[in-house]
Amino acid sequence: MTSSRTTTTARPLRMAAMVVAAVFLLVGVLGFVPGVTTEYDGMTFAGHESTAMLLGVFHVSILHNIVHLLFGVVGFVMARTASGAAAYLIGGGVIYLLLWLYGIVIDQDSSANFVPLNTADNWLHLFLGLGMAGLGLALRRGTSGRTVTG
Repeated sequence: MTSSRTTTTARPLRMAAMVVAAVFLLVGVLGFVPGVTTEYDGMTFAGHESTAMLLGVFHVSILHNIVHLLFGVVGFVMARTASGAAAYLIGGGVIYLLLWLYGIVIDQDSSANFVPLNTADNWLHLFLGLGMAGLGLALRRGTSGRTVTG
């Protein structure tokens, strides 16, 4: 049985994970919407050859959009508990920081750029990684590490 204090402190953590997950789902869907995604006809399954740009700024492909959708679904599933929400935010933040490092190391015109990534994606991944991990760490403190499903 959980105390109301633990439930109350877990709610912001779970809500933050759900908001982040919802944004990922929205971005994944918008990546498939012509007009919101410019040069939509040039979208490829994967690779730097894709010319599609979400909001005319962020390089996307079918694979990139699918990853956003899956990341959103995983976030909603993990947000069912405080420990899952923390793991999603912190782990997802680490994943995005690693993706940022990968993006700055690879040549954007090489086959290694399979996601695809551009400079705008790299900056977004840096801020997203720092924001997700920071949010997860900050909000996790109030839950005392207990799992809350309520």
